[in-house]
Amino acid sequence: MDMKVKRFNRTDRVIGTTCIYWLQGRCNRNPCRFLHSETPSIRATASYRDDTASYHNARKRCSVSPTPESAKRVSWRKTENDMSVPKHTTKKVLSRNLEDDRERTQVLPQKPSTSICKYWMNDNCVHGDKCRNLHSWSYGDGFSILAKLQGHKKLATGIALPNGSDKLYSGSADGTLRSWDCHTGQCANLMNLGAEATSLINEGPWIFVGLPNTVKAWNIQTASQFTLDGPKGRVLAMTVGNDTLLAGAEDGVISAWRGSSEPNSPFELVASLCGHTKSVVCLTVGAHNKMLYSGSKDQSIKVWDLDTFQCKMTLNAHADEVTSLLCWDNFLLSGSSDRTIKVWYKTMEETLEVAYSHDVENGVVALSGMTDPKDKPIVFCSTRDNSVRLYELPSFAERGRLFAKQEVGLIDVAPGGLFFTGDRTGMLTVWKWLEEPKAAASS
Repeated sequence: MDMKVKRFNRTDRVIGTTCIYWLQGRCNRNPCRFLHSETPSIRATASYRDDTASYHNARKRCSVSPTPESAKRVSWRKTENDMSVPKHTTKKVLSRNLEDDRERTQVLPQKPSTSICKYWMNDNCVHGDKCRNLHSWSYGDGFSILAKLQGHKKLATGIALPNGSDKLYSGSADGTLRSWDCHTGQCANLMNLGAEATSLINEGPWIFVGLPNTVKAWNIQTASQFTLDGPKGRVLAMTVGNDTLLAGAEDGVISAWRGSSEPNSPFELVASLCGHTKSVVCLTVGAHNKMLYSGSKDQSIKVWDLDTFQCKMTLNAHADEVTSLLCWDNFLLSGSSDRTIKVWYKTMEETLEVAYSHDVENGVVALSGMTDPKDKPIVFCSTRDNSVRLYELPSFAERGRLFAKQEVGLIDVAPGGLFFTGDRTGMLTVWKWLEEPKAAASS
């Protein structure tokens, strides 16, 4: 009787049988016709397909030695292969997904851009109306550009609108003082100061210009001119409070002048406020014109009594240079290079604490504020990305944005709904609130 021994071909499979030698860790067959796993795989329990490609794929999965790392890889591959979409349906699934994506894209509205087109700024954008970025120097409702005053070669560091004058005065880091006709927007006069003007303010008929180691004072009614000595280094900030002219300089000292009866000079140096360890870069007056607030590169804010010229407290909440200060009602707002605007309030103990801190994308350069035609308080905040954000208080909701070719270092306001911005190209832009907000564009 002949006995025929059945031989297993390489493509034969034993479904559900585990290799006993593999369990003992000494199977040396590759490939092995028995399972190298304690339980059948999902594919092994499926209907058998005797094709070489499937068999070789199974061999690759089972031939990996069961080390911890390789076990993770086997598990990942197994999950990927077992749960993948069959080849004959892949194209249909992809096509359906693409169609769904297109439908979602058509349904969802496109978010309007809040960035100005840099190519449009230089008059060379090729996309025209189809450009995804703004072809405008601003976005937002309720304001518009009234005029652009061109002439300064560097940053305009301050503006002045003296009482009884139809001229706007501007000082610049280019070392000039310009007067502009408020009716035509043309430059009416140019004065060479001999040094960069780092600050400029006015009080009544007086214009004060901060220069290195001195302050120049002009009376536009009498055409008289005076020099006020005392500061050391550039005068970076000035303000007037309690009938006192105050100027902060690079040496960290604030000089104070009051009126004098001397015929040679109508101003007398009455105090030097010392306390900051680095340059004083911003000043503001609040609390019924009796308190002075100073911000410095030493990251602190100091509060001074203008009757005694004594420092009442020091505020240390910023992590970088305090670049701008703004008093509004009973609140103090401070902007810093640490990318925050902090709102301070007075406690029952007569100290100042932070009530709210608003984060901005870039370091704060300057702050200013006014109310719109509907009496809503608006804060202007210029940042190091060459833009000015308009925030509505107290929510800090963004009302709009102004753009410039370079960093905006000057923001100032004036009666009649006017506000001004000056960037480092020397451009001085005059903006005006509209009586009614602009009508929304029809879709």
